Amino acid sequence: LLAMDEADIVLFIVDCRSGLLSADYLIAEKLRQKNRKVYLVANKIDGLDPAAALADFYQLGFSGMFPTTATHGRGVRSMMEELLEPFPEFVEPDNSGLNGIKIGVVGRPNVGKSTLVNRLLGEDRVVVFDEAGTTRDSVYIDYERHGQQYTLIDTAGIRKRKNIKLAIEKFSIVKTLKAIDDANVVVLMVDAQEGLVDQDLHLMGSVIDAGRGLVLGVNKWDGLTPEKREKMKADIKRRLQFAEFADVHFISALHGTGVGNLYDSIGAAYSAATDTLSASRLTKVLEGAVEEHQPPLVHGRRIKLRFAHAGGRNPPVIIIHGNQTDSVPAQYTRYLEKIFRRELGLHGTPVKVEYRTGENPYSNKAKPGDTKPTFKRKKVIKFSKRNEPTNKKSR
Repeated sequence: LLAMDEADIVLFIVDCRSGLLSADYLIAEKLRQKNRKVYLVANKIDGLDPAAALADFYQLGFSGMFPTTATHGRGVRSMMEELLEPFPEFVEPDNSGLNGIKIGVVGRPNVGKSTLVNRLLGEDRVVVFDEAGTTRDSVYIDYERHGQQYTLIDTAGIRKRKNIKLAIEKFSIVKTLKAIDDANVVVLMVDAQEGLVDQDLHLMGSVIDAGRGLVLGVNKWDGLTPEKREKMKADIKRRLQFAEFADVHFISALHGTGVGNLYDSIGAAYSAATDTLSASRLTKVLEGAVEEHQPPLVHGRRIKLRFAHAGGRNPPVIIIHGNQTDSVPAQYTRYLEKIFRRELGLHGTPVKVEYRTGENPYSNKAKPGDTKPTFKRKKVIKFSKRNEPTNKKSR
């Protein structure tokens, strides 16, 4: 019904093989009440006499009727050409001046993703049902709030691989992973009733690997006892140390408790992920980090980290130049990431550090002391007394 209110043209599809049903009369009555331009699409016309198959459907009272076979594309192109003829040619809008934030809502099945999307929008835009697997495809919804453009992406729930049996669910997971790449900030939904499980951590790792801003929403918080709430907070603090940069919100998507606070964390994460970082500022932070804790020795030589500059946004990529950077250990890289995040105020987004090693211009040239003079020796023939000529003895 909401789609009919927003549409300019309504296509009423009927089944020619089933014939005219009582439900068709009810739908036709609803459409007449909406006062919209309605066209009747008689599908599955293949193998039937068009005149006989369409005769009963004229009782519905709609003038425009198109016989089609959707599976083979019969009659679809001519129908679309006739329907779109009164409308002006579509021009792609210029969104270069819009600073829209794409928000992906991900999580396990039945954790309240679609309910949160409807709560953020303020209307029932997506289907909500108390059964896992209701959402099969990623739904992109554009809207505006307080002068800021947003795009909400409602995704299908991701279960463990061993529990995936239907092929359509596999395609839904691919769509969800694609939505994570498209988003600027991801709101990861967790079911407080079930607690923090391994699949939640796996999804969080996928978001961090993609380099997207992260906000954790612990849903169904209002149904927990005080003891369970304290246990849930302790589990989050203990198990989410690798994502300590993300804000955690305890919400109820059904009743709207704490949902409005998500926008503050989403805006902060987006600003941090897309902020412009100057090379001088990054180099100053790098020098302070190296002075506080120097890189380790490699083969008796200290790793040299000389300067840093920005290499990308969303996530912020910091490129560090120096010597022997291939030997920088992973723990020292994590140390630098924390230092950059703390000093630059990059809250709500992961930070990626990359290294570049400068080429030695003298690597292919021999040093002056390494070259030794070579002399061409003459062949010396030595004679022993045994090989002396015999005529000497005769003298």
